[in-house]
Amino acid sequence: MLSRSVLLVFVTALLAGCVSAEEQRARDEDKCRSYGFTKRNDAFAECLQRIELDRRAEFRQSKSSFDDWNRPVVVYRPIVVAPKP
Repeated sequence: MLSRSVLLVFVTALLAGCVSAEEQRARDEDKCRSYGFTKRNDAFAECLQRIELDRRAEFRQSKSSFDDWNRPVVVYRPIVVAPKP
């Protein structure tokens, strides 16, 4: 019974961080409005775009820190040159 309670608390805490696309959009719009931008103009659209680009950059950064396959492979192959007599 205790393990079910712990599992339920864990799953609830895990799902609490999930946000739907509509909720995320509403949060982004609220953030842009808090900066003083108003809807239906280019500055507001640019604000939303910058927030989304920042989110994508953060995602790529967090993903690349766990994924070693994305790093470039450096192959070191020494070339031995015989000295001239």
